Amino acid sequence: MTLAVVLALSLLVGVALGALGGGGSILTVPILVYVAGLEPKQAIATSLLVVAATSVAGAVTHARAGRIRWRTGVLFGAGGMVGAFGGGILGGYVPGRLLLIGFALMMVATSIAMLRARRTEPAHARGDVAVVRALIDGVVVGLVTGLVGAGGGFLVVPALALLGGLPMAAAVGTSLIVIAMKSFAGLAGYLTSVSIAWDLAIGVTAAAILGSVLGGWLAGRIPEARLRSVFGWFVLVMGAFVLLEQAAPPGGLLPGMVILAAVGLVAGAWHVWTVRARSTSVS
Repeated sequence: MTLAVVLALSLLVGVALGALGGGGSILTVPILVYVAGLEPKQAIATSLLVVAATSVAGAVTHARAGRIRWRTGVLFGAGGMVGAFGGGILGGYVPGRLLLIGFALMMVATSIAMLRARRTEPAHARGDVAVVRALIDGVVVGLVTGLVGAGGGFLVVPALALLGGLPMAAAVGTSLIVIAMKSFAGLAGYLTSVSIAWDLAIGVTAAAILGSVLGGWLAGRIPEARLRSVFGWFVLVMGAFVLLEQAAPPGGLLPGMVILAAVGLVAGAWHVWTVRARSTSVS
C-alpha cells in the first residue's frame, strides 16, 4: 500500500517538471522521507536520480521543438556539475536534520518566488550566455542542488531567462539539460558516502517520467499562472510542515509553531505586497 502511494505521488514530480520546468526535488524528498520512510540523506540522493532521469526524458520533447540552447545549457550544466558534485560530497557529512531544515528553507524560498510569478520574458533576449557567467552561475546553483537536493529548475530557469537573456520557452527547455547534468553529478557525490534503494528509485523514476508526459500535456491547457499559484502554496505548506517537524523537540511543539507562524506571516506579507505592487503598476 505504501509503495502504491509513493508511486502515485511520484506522478506529481513528473507533472511539476513537465508543466513548470522545475519542482521535481521539492516534491520528491518529502515523499521519500515522510511516505517511503527513507533517511534524509538517502532520500536526497534518490531524488537526484529521479529528477535527473525525468529531466532527460522531458528534454527530448523540447529538443525536437528546438527549445534548447545547447551551448548555454552545456556551459551552465558543466559549472553546475562541479558545484553539485562538491555539494553532494559535503552533504554526506552534514547531519540529516540540518539537511532537512535547509531543504525546508529552500522550499519556502521557492514557493515565495513562484507566488510572486516573476518568470517573465526579458526585454532583450539574447542568443547565448557568456562563458564565464554561465560557469559561475552554474557552480552556485549546482552547489545548492547537490547539498540539499533542491533548487533545480526554480533556480536555473530564472537564471537562464533573467540573467542569461534566454526566452522563457528556451529557458525551460535548456534548464532540463542543466538539471539532468548537475543532478547526476550531485548523485555521484552522495554515492561516495550514501547508498540508495535501487528498486524503489527505479519505480519512482518510472512514475515521474510518466507524470512528465502528463505535465507537458497540462502545460498547454491550463494557464501557467494558475498552475504556479496552486503549486506555490502547496510547496509553502510542505516547507512549513518540514520546518515544524524538524524544529519541534520530542516533548513540545512550541519552537515549531513559532517557526510556522513566522513563515506564514512572511509569506502572507510578501504576497500582499506583490498584489499591491501589481495593482499600482496597472493603475
